Amino acid sequence: MGSVTTQTAEDVALAHRDRVYRIALRLTADPHDAEDLTQEVFLRVFRAWDGYTPGPPGSLEAWLYRITSNVFLDSVRRRRRVRVEPLLDDLRGRLRSREAGPEDVAAGRLGADVLAALRDLRPEYRVCVVLHDCEGMTYEEIAAILDVPLGTVRSRLHRGRAALRAALPHRRPSRPGATPTPPAVPARWPRLGLHPA
Repeated sequence: MGSVTTQTAEDVALAHRDRVYRIALRLTADPHDAEDLTQEVFLRVFRAWDGYTPGPPGSLEAWLYRITSNVFLDSVRRRRRVRVEPLLDDLRGRLRSREAGPEDVAAGRLGADVLAALRDLRPEYRVCVVLHDCEGMTYEEIAAILDVPLGTVRSRLHRGRAALRAALPHRRPSRPGATPTPPAVPARWPRLGLHPA
């Protein structure tokens, strides 16, 4: 298919910015890093838009997931654990708008402890866990997005889930049928051994 106009690329950015930001926030576990990552994703989308050829339904989303994952992994490789301290909570509260943003929704749905545990995962595990367990993607879709074998996706997902279980023992029921007291996790997370409250 021929070149697509800049307006169409803008429409795509507007239609998908919240989802890309939500994924970026889950990958980075920091609102400021997520904003930077989202901006870089859409810069790459705009640069590559003329060469994008629409495919079957879902291919645009897969393309965006791939760009988001690659930008995240590239940024991790570039700065290898160099972190800027987040703003103090009271200053952050003054700077944040009154409306709940995507970071509030992600933090509320996952809980601060889960976001912190996700942040501590190796980046390649984190990408697989977020795409599968948070976004509901299949192993095959993740393998295509990351351009890795299916077995690699399964291995990374298994290791990432094991690390999350180890980091979040308080989320496990103490006995069969018991309900943990911390905030709920998404319904897609039963394989982690983490159960909703």
